[in-house]
Amino acid sequence: MISDEDPSAVLDAGGTPQLEELQLHNGTVYRWNRPVYDPAGGSPHLRVENRVLPAGPTVIDTVANAAFFAGLVRALAEADVPIWSELDFETAESNFRSGVRNGIEATVAWPEAGEVAVTDLVLRSLLPLAQDGLRRWQVPDAEADRLLTVIERRCLSHCNGATWQTAAVRRRQHAGADRDTALHQMVADYRELMAAGDPVHSWPVG
Repeated sequence: MISDEDPSAVLDAGGTPQLEELQLHNGTVYRWNRPVYDPAGGSPHLRVENRVLPAGPTVIDTVANAAFFAGLVRALAEADVPIWSELDFETAESNFRSGVRNGIEATVAWPEAGEVAVTDLVLRSLLPLAQDGLRRWQVPDAEADRLLTVIERRCLSHCNGATWQTAAVRRRQHAGADRDTALHQMVADYRELMAAGDPVHSWPVG
């Protein structure tokens, strides 16, 4: 798409350019940090979407993920020795690939810890950093504890949304259900449990 609009001329006339090519690009390329420009009601709106956070499956899971991320980023960004000075790109890339392939069962490399299960890394090192970061964000300790406990118990149980789904399907298949039936039953339970609002680590496996 090539628009006939001259953005500079629109600005000079006191208007708001539509920047249709940019909007098309932003609507089709979903980067992890995505700048979004969207004029509405004659006013330009600009935001940066941070898309790295995993989804729920419940509200408490989602908010716990956000708290863990925000606290950890704050603590790491303000550390005396920046993490990027101790963790080279190749190692970070390898950690990423391990996380994608193995999820909560991944093993990663971390400064001073060496090769470590990601759940152990979170429990021993990252949760205390996240707690410190949330304190710097002035999040009340009780609220920080409530949210980070969700992350802690998820690591202790090795249960997140993905592992719960696969375990629920596998259990039904072992009980004799065909794959299609097992998947449908899992989704039905998933909807019901999600609506109840308890964190996923506490869900029974069908």
